[in-house]
Amino acid sequence: MSNKKLIVIAGPTAIGKTSLSIKIAKHLHTEIISADSRQVYKEMSIGTAKPTNSERAEITHHFIDIISIQNEYNVARYEEQVIHFLDHYFQNNDTAVLTGGTGLYIKAITNGLDTLPSIPDAMNAKVIQLLEENGISHLQNIIAEKDPEYYKIVDKENVRRLIRAVSVIEHTGMPFTNFRKGITKKRNFDIIPISLHMDRTILYDRINKRVDLMIQAGLEEEVRSLSGYKNLQALQTVGYKELFQYFSNVISREEAINKIKQHTRNYAKRQITWFKNQYKAHIFSHSDVEKILNHIESKL
Repeated sequence: MSNKKLIVIAGPTAIGKTSLSIKIAKHLHTEIISADSRQVYKEMSIGTAKPTNSERAEITHHFIDIISIQNEYNVARYEEQVIHFLDHYFQNNDTAVLTGGTGLYIKAITNGLDTLPSIPDAMNAKVIQLLEENGISHLQNIIAEKDPEYYKIVDKENVRRLIRAVSVIEHTGMPFTNFRKGITKKRNFDIIPISLHMDRTILYDRINKRVDLMIQAGLEEEVRSLSGYKNLQALQTVGYKELFQYFSNVISREEAINKIKQHTRNYAKRQITWFKNQYKAHIFSHSDVEKILNHIESKL
C-alpha cells in the first residue's frame, strides 16, 4: 500500500484544524480520523470542541464518541485500533486525513509507540493512591528525582502520563526514559505531515472567545451532568475540573471561566512546544488553505 497517503493536520487547540481538515477531506473525497484523547468519550462534547453535527454530516469522522468515560482508554489502544482501521480503509481508498491536538496520539500513528513493560494493576493502584493522598506535585517530584531526563519533556499537568511514568519507574526500578527507544515503526502508508501556525496573541484571543462560546452552548450543564463521575481520570481535564471546583464552592463562576481560559492557553503553549520539538512537518499559516492543498497534491 505504498501509494496510500495519510495527511496529518496538527496544531494547538482553537487554531482551526477541524474546518481545514473538512476542506481537505472534501477536496480529496476522503474521511477524517480524530487524534484527540478526549473526543473519544461520548459524554464529553462541548468542552472537547467536537466537530458539530453539521460538520460531521458533511464528512465522516472516526474515533469520536467511541467509548464511555467509565471505561479505560489509552494511547496504546488508540494506536492498535486506528492502524487496524487504516489497514481496511486503504484497501478501497487512497487517502485519509488524521487531525487533532493530542501529540502523543499523532505520534502513535505516525511513528508508533515504544513497547513498555506490563505493569501490575496493584502498582497502578498504588501510584493512583499516591496521587490522591499527596497531589500531582508528588508524582512530578518522583520523576524529577528518578528520571530527570523525562521530567524535562513530560507534560507536567498530564496526570495520565505522570501515573504511567511513575508506575514504570517504581515497578522496574529504572528510569522511564530507558523504555523510550524512539524507534519508528514501519507503516503501510506514506505520511504527509502538516503543522498549523498562528500568531500567539491571535490564538490566545481565539481561545478566550471559544471558551465564552462553550459557556453559551451549555458547558456548565454538560459538566454538572457528569458531577457523579468527577474523580474519573477522563474528567481531569481543562474545562471540566475548573467547573467541578465551582460546583464545590471552591472558586466562583467567574474564576472558573477565567481559569478555563488560562489553562487552555497554557495547554496551547505546551502543544506548540511539543509539535515544534517532536513533530517534523511542513508549517503553514492556518489560513493558507490553497498552499496546503497544493502541497498535498504535490505529494500524492
